[in-house]
Amino acid sequence: MISTILIADDDPVQRRLLEAMVRRFGYEAETVESGDQALARLERTEGPAIDLLILDLVMPDLDGMGVLARMRERKIGAPVVVQTAHGSIEAVISAMRAGAYDFVVKPVGAERLQFSIKNALRADALEEEIRRINRRATGTLTFKDLVFSGDEMARIVRLGERAAKSTIPVLLEGESGVGKELVARAVQGGSDRKGKPFVTVNCGALPENLIESILFGHEKGAFTGATDKHIGKFQEAHGGTLFLDEVGELPLEAQVKLLRALQEGEIDPVGAKRPVRVDIRLISATNQNLIELVKAGKFREDLYYRLNVFPITIPPLRARKGDIGELSRRFCARFAAEEGKKIRGLTAETLSLLAAYDWPGNVRQLENALFRAVVLADGDELTVAEFPQIAAQVDGFDVRVPVAPAPQPAAMRVEREIVRVEVRDPNTRKMLDEHGEVRKLEDLEAEAIKFALAHYRGQMSEMARRLGIGRSTLYRKMKEYGLDDGAEDKMVGEEGSHAA
Repeated sequence: MISTILIADDDPVQRRLLEAMVRRFGYEAETVESGDQALARLERTEGPAIDLLILDLVMPDLDGMGVLARMRERKIGAPVVVQTAHGSIEAVISAMRAGAYDFVVKPVGAERLQFSIKNALRADALEEEIRRINRRATGTLTFKDLVFSGDEMARIVRLGERAAKSTIPVLLEGESGVGKELVARAVQGGSDRKGKPFVTVNCGALPENLIESILFGHEKGAFTGATDKHIGKFQEAHGGTLFLDEVGELPLEAQVKLLRALQEGEIDPVGAKRPVRVDIRLISATNQNLIELVKAGKFREDLYYRLNVFPITIPPLRARKGDIGELSRRFCARFAAEEGKKIRGLTAETLSLLAAYDWPGNVRQLENALFRAVVLADGDELTVAEFPQIAAQVDGFDVRVPVAPAPQPAAMRVEREIVRVEVRDPNTRKMLDEHGEVRKLEDLEAEAIKFALAHYRGQMSEMARRLGIGRSTLYRKMKEYGLDDGAEDKMVGEEGSHAA
C-alpha cells in the first residue's frame, strides 16, 4: 500500500505544485484548501488512511496552529510537516511544540520536501512499532494496533472486538504465519483481562511424554526426575488468557485431559492429591482443517465443539495485499533501528515488487525478508536489489547483482561488469523434475552453487566456507556446471588480496 499524503493549503498554485511533487516521489496525494477540511479528512474512516499531512501555517479561518491543537485534542497521530512563507524562528518553534515533525520554507525544493517526508514517515513507523511492541509485552495490545485494510480484515476486527467483550472460547483459523497470535493478543487487550498473563503453548512442540506435566504441572517426586514442584501452563494463565497454538497437533490422550480441564474449570497436576481450580480465557489456533481431522479420527469431536464456539478465519497475506506496504514500512523501521542503520524506507518500485509477490509464508515470511534486506542494504532506502529471491519470481522485475571482488590495492583495481543472475527462493526449490521424478544430485548441487554465487555476490572464499567445501573443489564444480565465467579472475584476486 502506497502512503497517502494530505496537502492543506489555501493557495491553489501551491496545492498543485506540492501535489505534483508528492506524486513524483511515488506517494498518493490528496488536497484540501482549509484547516477544517484537513481535520475532516483526517477523521474520515472511508478511503485510505492519511499517513502524513503537509500543513500551511497561514490559512483563513482555522490556521495551521489551530489544526495542530485540534489534532492533539482529538488524538490524531498522523505526522505533520508544516510549511511557512517566512521561516520565522518563533513560528517554527511554536509549530514543533504543538506536535509538528518538521518544517519547510516556501517555496520548498523537491529534494528538501522529499527528505522531510521520508524522515517523517520513517519516524512515525518506528514510533508506532515501538508502541505496538510495548503494548504486546504488557498485554494491552488492541485491534487498533494491528495493520489492516479492506473489508475482509475489517470484518475480522469486528468479530474480534465482539469476542473480546465476553469470555467465549475463540478458535483462530488460518495459514501459518498470518498473525494468529497477534489477533489472540488483541482479543485479550480488548477484554477485561488486559494486562493479565497471556500464556502461549505451542501444542506441536510439546514432548508427548511431558504434555500433561507442561499443561497441568506436577508435584515434587511425582515421577523420576521431578525434583521440584512445577506450575503448569494452566496455572500460569490463571486470571488471564491461555493461547493454545496449533491445537490440532495434540495427541488424542492429551485431548481427553484438555477437554476435562475446560469442562470442569479445574486441573489435576501430576501427583497432586486434589484438583486445582483455574480461571482462564481460552483462545486456540490451528492451520489445519479440524473437522477433517475429526472425520479421520485424529481429533476428538467433543473437544472440537468445545473449542470451535467462536471461529475466526484470518485471510492469508496474498488476499490482503493492501497491508503489505504498511507492514513493510514498520518492519523496515524496526530492523533499521535494531541494526543501527539509517534507512528511511522503501522505494516505490520495491513496494510494487512486494505487493506483486504471493508470500506463501505470509506475514512471517515478509518480516524475515525485510530483516535480510535491512542487513544487506548499503543505501538509505531499500531497493529491488535487496530482494533478489522475490524479484526472481515476479514478472517484470530484473534482478541485477553486482559481483563484489575481494579488496585489492588501488593500482590493481579493475571495473567489474554487472551481470544478470537468476536466483530462486530456497524455500520453494523443486525436488522433482517435470516428469515427477526426484531430480539428480548433480542438478541440485549446481542449483545450490548458483544460488550461493548470487547470495554471496561472487565472494569465492565465503561461498566455499558456507558450502562446506574447499575453494579448489568449488572452482572445479563451477567449471563442471558451466558456472565458471570469471572464476579464475576471482581466484587470482582473492589470492592476491591474501598475499597482500
